[in-house]
Order: sequence, then structure tokens, then C-alpha cells
Amino acid sequence: MAPELPGDRTEPYDVTSPLDTDYYAVFADVAGDDRDAWHRARTLVGEVADRMAQAWDRAEYPLEVLPRMGELHLLGDGVAHPDLAPMSPLAAGLVNMELSRGDGSLGTILAVQGGLALRTLVFYGSDAQKERWLRPLAAGEVLGSFALTEPVHGSDSTSLETVARRDGDGWVIAGAKKWIGNGASGGITFVWARIDDESDPDDGQVGCFLVEQDRPGYTGTVIEGKVSLRAIHQAHIRLDGVRVPGDARLPGARSFKDTSRVLFATRSGVAWSALGHATACFEAALAYSTQREQFGKPLARFQMVQERLTQMLAELTAMQLYCRRLADVEAAGALRPTQASLAKYHNTRAARRIAQTARDVLGGNGILLENRVIQHMADIEAIHTYEGTESVQALLIGRDLTGMGAFA
Repeated sequence: MAPELPGDRTEPYDVTSPLDTDYYAVFADVAGDDRDAWHRARTLVGEVADRMAQAWDRAEYPLEVLPRMGELHLLGDGVAHPDLAPMSPLAAGLVNMELSRGDGSLGTILAVQGGLALRTLVFYGSDAQKERWLRPLAAGEVLGSFALTEPVHGSDSTSLETVARRDGDGWVIAGAKKWIGNGASGGITFVWARIDDESDPDDGQVGCFLVEQDRPGYTGTVIEGKVSLRAIHQAHIRLDGVRVPGDARLPGARSFKDTSRVLFATRSGVAWSALGHATACFEAALAYSTQREQFGKPLARFQMVQERLTQMLAELTAMQLYCRRLADVEAAGALRPTQASLAKYHNTRAARRIAQTARDVLGGNGILLENRVIQHMADIEAIHTYEGTESVQALLIGRDLTGMGAFA
């Protein structure tokens, strides 16, 4: 053991333990199945925290985590189906929040596997498609992806260029997709493509196809160099004449409005995910301020630090109120798409501010991965963009407010 030297503190600060901050008791009444789902998510975070931290640092995708998520019934994301464990909007939100508090890549695994892939299958798949793929997706045994975004069409996704052409009794798909979570996992991809068949009533419209990733012509390449969500892989996909059978088309997906229905549902999840990230950052700053001493006293005794903690708490409490109301309105069947957009717009912006302030409170220790704040700060940048950028959300809300579209 190395000798102790003056001023040399080697023991780590405890800044990752959950503190259950809830200043307005927004979640104090959560009980029964909802609290049980929240507890299962916290159990998972405790089990895999070290593995996820290592994976984030090394840009690895720990695929072994998914079956465990399936065992704990955490991948359903509130999607309603007889073969899925029921989960209320509140429970689904709390699970998303807790996973993201533990690790942003965990939250994104849920968003991709459950929020996008599983939801697309349940909303639009045939009975045969659901019979074949629903249980493996929910169990985390098969990875699913949702391929909409293209290299040159991100926010302008309605202009997608990937096409599906009739070829005998099947379809041939050609095009490219980018930023596709699980797109190079060896599982299945729900590919959104424009129908190119004059004999089809949906000619020119957008449809969805279930594509097994081992099909000839399908190439998924992991995108390297990310500094955000490093413990889940996104892919650049090339579909070079990928032939699929006629029954690969999802019969319920017939236009871009169907695509939007999935995205609107997942925007609520992004608001909850942002809350999880922000909670982790605030609680790290609060814990650190009571443990770190400067000028002979804990940081928490300095006026400037207390004011910053109060700023963060005010933002965090507003985020909690947004999410709880969002869940209540959704449970009543009254949630409008732009209400989900507003929650995402507010919460990802607020999470950014909280993360930045928390990083300041931790000083130089704030950039160490072991203290997690800088990791959450980086991961927030991804959720701020995906499922519709800040600008897109503002335009959707602005159109709802004024009755006038301003997209072009």
C-alpha cells in the first residue's frame, strides 16, 4: 500500500446512489404495479451499472443486458398487447426515467427495442408477424430496429428516398438509413420505404417492411466516433436490392402518418428519459456538495452553491410535473401529439441546463467518468436531437398554436 501523503485523497465520492429527490411529492402516491415496475428498473440498474460504465468507456454494446431486461418485463414500454405484461403510461415513464438515471444507453435500448421496434410491430404488423416476432422482441432475444432516418433526410424525414418495388410475389428494397439503433445487431429492422408500384393503391406513400438483417444486400455498419450513448450501437444501413417476401410488408402501415404515430408515442419517453438524466446530475451535485470540502467547509455551506442547487431543483421539479401530467393525460386517452412534443421540448432543454450546472458544481471532478455527470451531459445531447429535434418540436407546437405551418 502506498504511503499516505499530505492532501492526497484517493477514496471516491459517492455521487451515484439514488436520493429519490421529489420536492413536490410528485411521485409519492405511486403504488402497486406502477411502483413494482419502477423497482424492477432500479434492480436492473444496480445489477448492470458497472458493466454499462465499462461499455460506455469502451464504446461496446453489452448485448447480454437485453435478455435480463426482458426477464424483468422492462422492454414493453407501455405497448398494449395480450402477450405483453401490462404497463400503465406512468409505469412506462418511471421505467424510462430510472433506466436513464442509471445509464443513458439503457434508456435508449428501451426506446429502440420497445418504443420503436416493438410498438411498430404491435401497431401495424400482421397476426403472423406478431406471432413470429413479438415474444422474442419483448424478451430481448431478438434485437429490433426502426429505420426511418436517412443520411440526407433527418428532420426532413417525409422526403425519404428509400424505395420498395414489386418484384413478382415479393418486394425489392433499395436505399440507405443512418443513426439506426440495433441496425447492425443481427436481428430485424422495420424499414420505412416509399412504395413504387403503380398497381398498388398506396403507390407513392410510405410503407413499412420487416427485414431480417441476414438478407442478401442488407449491410449494417456500426457508426464509430460517437461521444454520446456509447454503450448502444447505431448503424449506417445500406439496402442494396434487398429482396423480401410479400408478407414482409406490415399491412397497417400505409402512410407517413402511421410513422408519426410511433414517433409521437416515443416523444413522451424522451421527456421521461431527460428527467432521469437530470435527476442523476442534480443528485450527484447535491451529494458532492456535502462531501467535498474547500476553504475549511463543505461546498454545501457556500451561498453560491446553495443557489445553484436551488436553480437545478426548480428545473427538475418542473420536469417531474410535466412528466406526471403527461402520464395522467395519456392514461385518460386524451394526450395530443403536440403535448408530447412540448414535454420533450421543455425537458431536454432543462436537462441540458441542469447537467451544465452540475458539472460546474463538481469542478474538475465533474469531467471524470467515474462521477457520471459528464457522461449524462454527453448523452443528453443525443436525446435532445432524436425523435425530433428541438426545432421540429417548436414548429409542431407553433403550428398547433397558430394554425399556420412554418416548415418551409
